Amino acid sequence: MTTMQILPEATAQDLAGKFISFLETGTAPEGLFTPDVFVDFTMPLWRLQARGAADVVGLRRAGHPGPGSVPRSRLDATATGFVLEVEERWEQDGESWYCRELFRADVSDGAIAELSVYCTGDWDRARVAEHAAAVHLLKP
Repeated sequence: MTTMQILPEATAQDLAGKFISFLETGTAPEGLFTPDVFVDFTMPLWRLQARGAADVVGLRRAGHPGPGSVPRSRLDATATGFVLEVEERWEQDGESWYCRELFRADVSDGAIAELSVYCTGDWDRARVAEHAAAVHLLKP
């Protein structure tokens, strides 16, 4: 019988903080990913995958080439990693963008080994305004 190693919450918090830094800068902090990290990225109407730290960073930069911000996030530690919900904002080509994402990370040897990403899709300024005019959110 195999016993499951429970990830310490402090490790999940540290990695989630490094991951948010990665989202905001496009640069992966030292030790964030295992060398053979695997990412499965699902967005509306499409799905992409990458293996290896360099390809994972390249996948991120292809979709978000510039820096941004994560004004809101929620972290839930799990037995094998964490789930992180974020709201992102960034500027690109003179346009303001917004999205919400959910990340499920599996951690091995103190680094992210597998990552599943679920994204709402990128909303430009017009979509954000259309949504704000049509829907009253109970929480931000």
